[in-house]
Amino acid sequence: MGKNLFNKVWELHKVKTLPSGQDQLFVGLHLIHEVTSPQAFQMLRERGLKVMYPERTFATVDHIVPTDNQDRPFKDPLAEEMIEALEKNAKEFGIRFFNLNTEYQGIVHIIGPELGITQPGMTVVCGDSHTSTHGALGTIAFGIGTSQIRDVLATQTLSISKPMVRKITINGSLKRGVYAKDIILKLIAELGVKGGIGFAYEYSGPAIENLGMEGRLTICNMSIEGGARAGYINPDDITFEYIKGRKYAPKGEDFNRAVSFWKSIASDSDAEYDDEFLLNADNLEPMVTWGINPGQALGVSDRIPRLSEVEDRETASRAYDHMGFKEGEPIKGTKIDVAFIGSCTNGRISDLREAAAVVKGKKVAPGVRALAVPGSKQVAAMAKKEGLDKIFTEAGFQWRHAGCSMCLAMNPDKLHGREISASSSNRNFIGRQGSPTGRTLLMSPAMVAAAAVAGEVADVRDFI
Repeated sequence: MGKNLFNKVWELHKVKTLPSGQDQLFVGLHLIHEVTSPQAFQMLRERGLKVMYPERTFATVDHIVPTDNQDRPFKDPLAEEMIEALEKNAKEFGIRFFNLNTEYQGIVHIIGPELGITQPGMTVVCGDSHTSTHGALGTIAFGIGTSQIRDVLATQTLSISKPMVRKITINGSLKRGVYAKDIILKLIAELGVKGGIGFAYEYSGPAIENLGMEGRLTICNMSIEGGARAGYINPDDITFEYIKGRKYAPKGEDFNRAVSFWKSIASDSDAEYDDEFLLNADNLEPMVTWGINPGQALGVSDRIPRLSEVEDRETASRAYDHMGFKEGEPIKGTKIDVAFIGSCTNGRISDLREAAAVVKGKKVAPGVRALAVPGSKQVAAMAKKEGLDKIFTEAGFQWRHAGCSMCLAMNPDKLHGREISASSSNRNFIGRQGSPTGRTLLMSPAMVAAAAVAGEVADVRDFI
């Protein structure tokens, strides 16, 4: 039997099996940001250690940066302290840092692919759970904790248990108004937020193969929301064309040799898997979450399930209480207060294009606070060149600087009180967007745009 990509890449990077049963894995690419790295660098200092391969580590600032006014010092003293720490650490240990004064700053999981830093066949780690994003380019990518960041900085390796591999085949094709975000929300709704525990997910099938790279990044980004350790897609011509010409991509004959290697690490046609799952995308409709985790999602034309219809009744009961929704009521028509387009899930240029196409010539509904936040400075530059920023501002959106923004409560962009947010981000946990009583509905950027204009959850297919 043949091998799948996960096992091929794992074996290429395995140093040895440790007495604990875990494998010592060499890390090809280490990405860091300002939140989870300061303690790791301090641990190095306390032990008198250096960064072993600084050329394999790249740093950016994203989580804590304000997206409205980025003048230094930041108004938030803690945010200023954190960026100062990263500036100091990057300089002292010789690490490339895409700071605010560079043209490459942005969300860590957006700049890696767009700069050509992330390449097929790599092992990629970062102190952030959504590192699974990079698997879209045919890598093994996963989030790690602060002590593991220390280990990677000091040794370029870490000890880890090898997960099983589940092949997920998405057949069919996406219809008008349905996007990659809808595929992954449907998949998590089907398998559950714990369904992927102990697994890495390989996404395959016609619906995946026909996605552009940015749609693939969205799907792999939310693998962790389904409990998977990692998610990946086999590299193909779409992958190679996406990488070609980017800043850190191989050039000339080196690129041709790289492509030969990248093709070789794709899963064999007779590869073995520990489990398989099949989903058909033909009848998939735009998805919306109604509860307090990404698995509590339904089609926009569906009704919120009754308690008797769900398996996890305890979590469903908490969701009803927190969200204030009633069993059996439609999700469509739910009033919103905030519309957020951005995040490492959906802050790329294609996401902004799809959303702008919905709001062009329209106005944000009265009483709705709407934010459009590019995921990187390069995305912002492309959007401005295409006039997308003007489309958003003329419609009543706030056009912001690059950063994580309202995806999480680590910067000034937050919900207030019981506000309901239509969000293109990845998590709808209680308090995730800054208010312990705030409520988050996850959906695609185009669906967020439709909700912003309608002032309520709407079907984007009525707008395009």
